[in-house]
Amino acid sequence: MSSVISAFSAEQAERLTGLSAAQLREWDGAGFFPPSYAAANRRSPYSRVYSFEDIVGLRVLSILRNTHRVSLQHLKTVARELANYAPRPWSELTLYVLNKEVHFRNPSDGLVQGAVSGQLAVPIQISSVVEDVKARAEKLRERSISSVGQVERHRFVVHNEAVIAGTRIPVSTIRSFSDAGYSVDDILREYPSLTREDVKTALSATAGLTRAA
Repeated sequence: MSSVISAFSAEQAERLTGLSAAQLREWDGAGFFPPSYAAANRRSPYSRVYSFEDIVGLRVLSILRNTHRVSLQHLKTVARELANYAPRPWSELTLYVLNKEVHFRNPSDGLVQGAVSGQLAVPIQISSVVEDVKARAEKLRERSISSVGQVERHRFVVHNEAVIAGTRIPVSTIRSFSDAGYSVDDILREYPSLTREDVKTALSATAGLTRAA
């Protein structure tokens, strides 16, 4: 199974795609690009969660809007057309740009729809975008040096329970392993992303030791 993150918060989507929070909210509200996992009440915490395919599609749209200056109105028109060819057209089809207009390679016959005779379109390399998003997603998994050996709480992470900083691993879980007879080395085998310092801090942490986040 791939180690790439498969679900992303709205904040992470903003960081990975180059789109603003306002754009993501607007596109969701207008039905242009709703997240794959969305709660009916969008005001609740983590009510908008994007899949990896969503992030790739949003990154493509970001390139179309910000690099090639394609209008949003044109993209909305194109989206309705492309929906006939693929369920996730922005991440599944080979796209081109010519004179600020989007063209695509028809998967049924391989022809580029809408291309002007004698002129070349600029391809949006979906494979390159996928690799770019993967690299960006992996960056989200990296912990800063300052978080090693620290314990913290986040309001919406694991119900505000104390966790190892930079992770979602509860301190209580580490203690439970220890109470069950697991050594520090045993725990590290269970959680290879942790360090020895993380485990020792978790085992010695008290409620007053945690820091607000």
